[in-house]
Amino acid sequence: MEEELQLPPPIGPFFRFPDENAWLTAARAAGFMTTVTDEEGNETEQLKAYTHHYAIDVVGFITRGGEWDEEGNVITEPETLDGFHVNYAGELPEGWEQYAVYPNNPTRKWA
Repeated sequence: MEEELQLPPPIGPFFRFPDENAWLTAARAAGFMTTVTDEEGNETEQLKAYTHHYAIDVVGFITRGGEWDEEGNVITEPETLDGFHVNYAGELPEGWEQYAVYPNNPTRKWA
């Protein structure tokens, strides 16, 4: 009898939002954003990326290819993939299922 190969659990899901605004809207709805006030009273919105309940890795826009010369000038423009990409570990926030993707070769993944 052959031994059944035990594969590790699949990586992901990963998330592809239509754009950065859609990601920010989803992050706010999930309670992942907070307002921080500096010493001068200026308020800024910041992502609470890591807690003991979840971890968020904002990848952003992903590009493939491209070519540059020695001085950094673009010879061939890179291709920008569709969407705004985010890696997330934790209990899935409500409504995020629609943004889940399972790429064969993720650009960035958890260690």
